[in-house]
Order: sequence, then C-alpha cells, then structure tokens
Amino acid sequence: MTSDVDVTENLWIPLRDGTRLAARLWLPATAGARPVPAILEYIPYRKRDGTRGRDEPMHGFFAAHGYAAIRVDMRGSGESDGLLHDEYAAQEQNDALEVIAWIAAQPWCEGGVGLMGKSWGGFNALQIAARRPPALKAIITVYSTDDRYADDIHYMGGCLLNDNLWWGTIMMAFQARPPDPAIVGAGWRDAWLDRLDAMPFWPALWMAHPTRDAYWRHGSVCEDFSAITVPVLAIGGWADSYTNAVPRLLDGLSVPRLGLIGPWAHIYPHDGVPTPAFDFLGEANRWWDYWLKGRDTGLMNEPMLRAYIEEHQQPATSRPTSPGRFVGETVWPSPAIETRRFHLGPGTLGAATHPSGASVSIRSPLWTGTTCGEWMGTGVPGEMAADQRPDDGLSLVFDTEPLVTSLEVLGNPDLELDLSSDLPHAQIAVRLCDVAPDGSSLRVSYAVLNLAHRDGSAEPRPMVPGQATRIWVRLKMCGHRFAPGHRIRIAVSTAYWPLVWPSRDAATLTIATGASALLLPVRTLAPDDGLLLPPPAATPQTPHTKLSDGALARTVTLDRMNNVATYETIGQGGLFGEGVVRWDEIGTSLSHDLKRHLTIAADDPTSATATLDQSYVMDLDGMSIAIETVTSLRADHDAFVLTGSMTVRQDGDVVRTRDWEQCFSRDTL
Repeated sequence: MTSDVDVTENLWIPLRDGTRLAARLWLPATAGARPVPAILEYIPYRKRDGTRGRDEPMHGFFAAHGYAAIRVDMRGSGESDGLLHDEYAAQEQNDALEVIAWIAAQPWCEGGVGLMGKSWGGFNALQIAARRPPALKAIITVYSTDDRYADDIHYMGGCLLNDNLWWGTIMMAFQARPPDPAIVGAGWRDAWLDRLDAMPFWPALWMAHPTRDAYWRHGSVCEDFSAITVPVLAIGGWADSYTNAVPRLLDGLSVPRLGLIGPWAHIYPHDGVPTPAFDFLGEANRWWDYWLKGRDTGLMNEPMLRAYIEEHQQPATSRPTSPGRFVGETVWPSPAIETRRFHLGPGTLGAATHPSGASVSIRSPLWTGTTCGEWMGTGVPGEMAADQRPDDGLSLVFDTEPLVTSLEVLGNPDLELDLSSDLPHAQIAVRLCDVAPDGSSLRVSYAVLNLAHRDGSAEPRPMVPGQATRIWVRLKMCGHRFAPGHRIRIAVSTAYWPLVWPSRDAATLTIATGASALLLPVRTLAPDDGLLLPPPAATPQTPHTKLSDGALARTVTLDRMNNVATYETIGQGGLFGEGVVRWDEIGTSLSHDLKRHLTIAADDPTSATATLDQSYVMDLDGMSIAIETVTSLRADHDAFVLTGSMTVRQDGDVVRTRDWEQCFSRDTL
C-alpha cells in the first residue's frame, strides 16, 4: 500500500467517432515506471461534482493499493461529449468497449482491466462483460439486475411502479446540468443547449414498453448467461430493491462467481445502512488482487453465497441497524435449504391441507399499501416499511400457530394460489410478515403481480371472470429468522399503493384455500454457523462544506369525508435530505429539492394521481444554474396521460423551457 497517489482531475478518452469522454484518474505515483492493472467505473452521474463525495475515498483506496482507478462519465453526461438518449443503450456498451481498450493500452496500465459499479454501473458491468472485451478480466456488480423488466425501477410483476415517474423526473434534472466550463472551455454552453434541446422525456421512454419486449431483453444478461466469461462478484442488500439477481447470477453463470447479501440499502456496503457495514473496499481489493494480480487472497475459498440472516425487530420506518448474523452457503442453490409447504385455510397457515371447498374473497381499498415504505431504500430515515397492521387489516391474512422452535428462511418464498377474479384486470399483492407476540407485524418479503402477467410478461392475457386459475407468485429474496412464539403471516390484498399504479379494474379476488399454499425456503440451522465479516476501515472524506442542513418528511393522510388517501414525501436541501454541500476543491455547491404527491380514492382506480415538483440549483465559479421540473401522471380506464415541464435558468435568466404530454394505452396495465 502507498500513500503516494496522483489524481488527474480530468483527462479525455478519445473514441473513434471523434467523441471525447471525460474521466478522473487516481494513479499510484510509481505506475509510470511499473504499470499496474486498472479498475474502471463507468456511469452518467458526473464525476466532477455528482459522485465526487464517494469517488475520492473509494478510488483513492484502490490506487493506494496498486491500481489505476478511473471514473468515466458516459457519453452525454458530465463533461463528456455527445448526447445521452436512454439507459443501457447499445451506444453505451460500444463506447465502453473502446474505453476498456484505451485504458489497457496506456503506459501506466499493464493491460488488465476490472470493471465495477453500483446500480447503473452494476447493470452495465454485467452488460459489458457479456460483450467480452479482451482486456476485461473480472467484474463487481453491486445492486443491479440480470433482468431489466422484472427487477428494475420501472415495472414489478407487470405492474407500473410509481418510482418510474420519480426516477424519470430525477433524470430530467440530472441531465439538464451543464458541463463545467472550467473543464470543457468555451464550447460548454453550446454543448449544454444541445443537451437541453435533445432531452428525452425520461419517464415516457419506459412507459412506452409495458411488456417484456425486445427493449427490455436488450441488456438483460439472463437472456444468455453464457455470454459472460469473466469472474463475477455480485452484491445485494435486503433494504435495497436489487437482491433477486444475486441468487439468479450464482445459479445461471458458469464462471467463477461469489455472492454477498447484507442488510444494506442502496449505498456501497462500506457505508452500509442499516448496519452492520462491511469492509467492501478491502473485499473488492482481495477480489482484484486475485483476478488482476494473480495473488491467492483466499477469497475463492469463501462460501459461494454469504448472506445476512435478519432477526426480528420492532417495525419502524427508520432502521439504522439490523440485528442478525452472516451465514455461508458453499454452493447455490444450497442443499441445506429445503422447501417447506404451509397450506392456506380460512385465516390459517398449517402443515395439513385444509378441507376442499373453503374459499375467501377480498377487494381491498385502493390505498392499501401505505405502510410499504420505499421501493428502494437509500439509507435515510423514514423509508422502511412500517408496522404492517394497518395494511393487514385491509387484507386477507393467513397465520401459523405460534412457532415452537426457530425457523430460518433464505431464498425466494413462493405462494401458489387457486383464485378467480370477477373482472378481467386485477392485481394481487402478497406480503410475508413476522408477527410478534405483541401483535406487531414486520414485513419480511413481498411481491406484486398484475394477473394478466400470470404466465409471463411477454404476452399478457386478461383474466377470464369467474374462472378458477392457478397463480404462482414469487416473493422477493429474503433472509430472516422467525423466533419461537412468533407467527408467520401471509397477507393478500388487491392493491399496493403508492408502490404500484392500481389496476384499471377494482376487482374482487376469491381464493380457494384447499389447494393454495405458501412454500418457504427453510434453511437447516447449524450451531455456530455465523461468519465474521470485517467492519469497514476508515477512509478520508472528500473536502466539502455543508452550507445548510437538509430535511425529510413523509406523511399519509386519509380524508374520511371524500374517502381519499394522500401520500407525500419531501426532500429538501439534497434529494435524500443530506443538506446543501459545497465541494471545496472545485468551489461548486449543489442543492436538490423534490416533493412527491400521490392521491387515490378507496374505490375508483381512475382517481389515482402522482405529481412531482423538483428544484435543482448548482453554483459553480460564480455562475448559478437553476432547474425546475413538474411531472404528473393520471389515467382513465383506457389510457395514461403523462405530462412534464422543465425550466432552466442561468443567473436568473431563462435559458430553455420544455413541455411534454404523452398518452399510453392501458391494454396490459
């Protein structure tokens, strides 16, 4: 390890078509004489100011351990040339192949490259690996997915996620930011105006593809796992939304691979919340040393999957820590995990099949789901699922007797249902809960399913009213120990607002309990099977000044006179309430406010509305850029209406305004 690291604030990577990509480089001072392997992170979030706070400690760490660490802004983002038209496009991958070849050819690089990333960067690490660039030797993918339709921020179980609008709105502000004149020079403003004029209406890009068509199959590496031929380290977190891909990658890939799932939200595990955090940087360094330097670090002797088994805690929307322990499975799927069947009876879950003929029906109020928390946790207060009892009271619930001994689950629970719907279009939401002796209900896992997608999302088919249908619902991957005296609960509702947009029909579902069952992946308990994972080492912070504190608010209100529920979240002074920050080295300050307002009536699916008001202000070198957006979504029985507006100012003067309105058929939603 060395403390002598040279940092290049910006360098240009030339592409064959004349485009230049902007990069920031951390390099051991000795690399000119003794070339080193390189580690690439390739994302659109602005290395100059957008991810500066976490880049410095992470990439500086890798450089100090003998790597060239390089953080590249994709085409059309940050200071890079060109335009960004969508996520995970073929152009993005093509550019990456050139970037990797360029890095490998530099005099400070010995020829081997590792690729890593979280979220967008985790997605494209998998996608680029499937393109097989010759210099790429291994990847780390953090909080990503192998299936863009099934497990990303746009759709879930064939239902439209309201986070599609949230994320698309954020991308509007992100992509409206100008290149930094200090880097780009005199042409910065023309490049900025080109970006504003070419700005796609981000949420509409994804609403245009409500089924699993070729658009989503592109970039979904589950289409051909064999395309990936380099080793893969895949990391997930229970408080995050991207965990299902980890076991699928371990099962589907044939290359050397490891999986790690902790309790964390959508932040790198060395900053992990809920705690315990984990020495991700040290673990990544062991991975790179093994595959890029040929050192036997012992990492490949670890279990194929290391996963955190969470213990019960009182439900709370803020969860700074998660009690539990890490366990290891030598291979995945694991022979230590067996499927245990619990049969549904009226209100009950048990080992014995309930006599046939029993049935129960449910049509939940459309606001059912207000205790769901955020689809994607980001490690901030107020985002976790609350005590589920308010939603349990609006659902069908099926409970076991109090457990006599502990029961530990690790994997994807499944629910098999014989059900019918009285209308063609319907949703079902399923929650697996841990019910404590005091009656509190902790959500362990969940799933939603548009019943038209029951046989897959490529060619949805509406339900036949009144016809009994076998339905299979796979819940999210989870690791949890149910303690003695606790009950296992399955809760079933016909809505899950505000997580997903309601079905166009307010249907009643009838479940035949006799043949319906919960299948739990029960892990064999072994004495002293816990693993000790090292805590993170301290890393220096990027020099910054907090100019003002941020604020977060999250409220649910019920208007009993008009039978309307309102769900509102507010982030001030930072998207996640982190406050207004100035990066001292470059003199740039950032402030980001977002208010999300969603309403729905109990019995009218066409009453649903979602509106987002956003303000982004950046001050750089005496110049102020202000970006304001408003987006909204509404629908009648047949179509969605999506609208948006954007106003961009420089030093108070309007530079550009944009307005959008698009309609989308509800044939399958």
